[in-house]
Amino acid sequence: MSDLLKDIQKANDIKNILPEKYGELAQEIRDFIIQSVSETGGHLASNLGVVELTMALHLCLDFPKDKLIWDVGHQSYTHKILTGRKDAFGGLRSYGGISGFPKQKESDCDAFDTGHSSTSISAALGYAKARDLAGEHYTVAAVIGDGSMTGGMAYEALNNVARLNSGLIIILNDNKMSISENVGGFSKYLNDLRMRQSYVNLKDDVETALRRIPRIGDSVAEGVKRSKDSLKQMLMPNGFFEALGIDYLGPIDGHDIRQLIRGITVAKRSRRPIVLHVLTKKGRGYEPAENSPSDFHGVGKFDVPTGEIAGASGQSYTDVFSMSLCRLAKNDERIVAVTAAMPDGTGLSKFARKYPERFFDVGIAEGHAVTFAAGMAAGGLKPYVAVYSSFLQRGFDQIIHDVCIQKLPVVFCVDRAGLVGADGETHQGILDLSYLNMMPNMTICAPKNKYELFDMMKFSRDFDGPIAIRYPRGQAYDGLKAQRSPVVYGKSELLKKGSEIAVLAVGSMVKTAMAVREILAQEGLCITVINARFVKPLDGEMLEKLTEDHKMVVTMEENMLNGGFGQSVGAWYDAHDDIRRPKLLNIGINDVYVEHGSVEVLQKLLKIDEVSAAEKIKAQYRKIV
Repeated sequence: MSDLLKDIQKANDIKNILPEKYGELAQEIRDFIIQSVSETGGHLASNLGVVELTMALHLCLDFPKDKLIWDVGHQSYTHKILTGRKDAFGGLRSYGGISGFPKQKESDCDAFDTGHSSTSISAALGYAKARDLAGEHYTVAAVIGDGSMTGGMAYEALNNVARLNSGLIIILNDNKMSISENVGGFSKYLNDLRMRQSYVNLKDDVETALRRIPRIGDSVAEGVKRSKDSLKQMLMPNGFFEALGIDYLGPIDGHDIRQLIRGITVAKRSRRPIVLHVLTKKGRGYEPAENSPSDFHGVGKFDVPTGEIAGASGQSYTDVFSMSLCRLAKNDERIVAVTAAMPDGTGLSKFARKYPERFFDVGIAEGHAVTFAAGMAAGGLKPYVAVYSSFLQRGFDQIIHDVCIQKLPVVFCVDRAGLVGADGETHQGILDLSYLNMMPNMTICAPKNKYELFDMMKFSRDFDGPIAIRYPRGQAYDGLKAQRSPVVYGKSELLKKGSEIAVLAVGSMVKTAMAVREILAQEGLCITVINARFVKPLDGEMLEKLTEDHKMVVTMEENMLNGGFGQSVGAWYDAHDDIRRPKLLNIGINDVYVEHGSVEVLQKLLKIDEVSAAEKIKAQYRKIV
């Protein structure tokens, strides 16, 4: 086999590949992605499913003039390869390397930064309207998966697409529907008919001509259009898009490059918005990923021949949450669980198997998930909403309006809180303390280890109001097992008694604080370490007591400083001016978005690791003694 990839060094080089070599190139791309991801980790199944689709787009579009917007963007690896970034894949998702998502700063062929779902149609429509108003001429295409189409924002955008009526290609990447069930018989005939440019032109030309007939033209045109649409809805199960005023092509085989080129070419020539329905298979070409696409969605390093994935030893916080919820639900039939299309990632799959009638996957619709849970809480149930930190912010308004204002007992189990590493800016869970902290009636707590997570889950079961339990990604900390005092509302936990300097740590930072104590002990400093437990409400009694024998109070959180725990502590001391205020040092993340890289590397860069924190504390303490 020849090395066709060596001939692709920049955008549009694929157009120099002979058509008879397309299949060979697709295989080379698949082999390259499989080998690369096996060494670095990344999103595999979704990328293997869109190789031919991406090739067809690059054969039909002109980059960077034309604009291609990926929904989520985790499936853009082939796009990156075809735009000259192949040699950078050794640093995929590593600090300083290329991102696993589209980034404008990486390439002018990445038209829009993405990372969360259901946004592509909105962004593409904005591009199309900017093009039209500027009098420019280029193609705008959005690639959105059937999963992302469950998000409400996608439907809002489709409604607006029909109203604005700008030329726009929406490629529906349907990777759950079997090709054999959708292609054949009359469906194939209609598809061939609709793929002919003459048919697309005829629709526009007939309607335009009829409307030019004085007085009766418009009514006749509307009658013809209604009859045509009624016939289509009888013959095809795809009337949804055309009922909105959006043309539809498909479904077509998403692994047949020639069919794809034909469909995209027709779509490009349309003067109206058009949906191109493409059927693909996740994990295509790599049997382990085809058989278990969920396992190979966001995957770590793995062995290519066997498909064996390298895994971390020990329980993760997600595992502990899953076990805790199942145990609580066994004796409490009020407990229900809600996820937004993440049953595996959030650990709710086990709950779903045990209590299927009490498990609800609402699709990629976090806002709906929150209000749905609020309704169940108002009806007497005890909902647990398991969601990643960076995804929960998509339900911000609903948490305020539908949960907190009514003081409804919804439990938000906030997974992946803090730094998550390789997925970068859009996925770091470093804002949740800040945006939840501002909401009246919200209670926020964070466990120091896996045992305390279980205890907080038990506490939440009987808590009569909104509460968020925040825990990080990865292996659960099992240290400090002996220190397991009961969880009491709004009360912190003294772990180590010292003097002069007190460190108040939140959740994952408790482990760091204990390491800081050991480092500073070598400098002759014996510091107090306190597990904050509750970010809201604060333990005012403890904060006041610290002023008796501590000159300095340090807060540590894996969250933005703006609006976070440290600022709340500072505000508490400001509001109690009758108390001698200690010197306050807040350690957290400054006002920046954090890019991709390992958690350990990012902690050091942000100076929230134990060594950096110890240096900050020592330097600040020297100024006051």
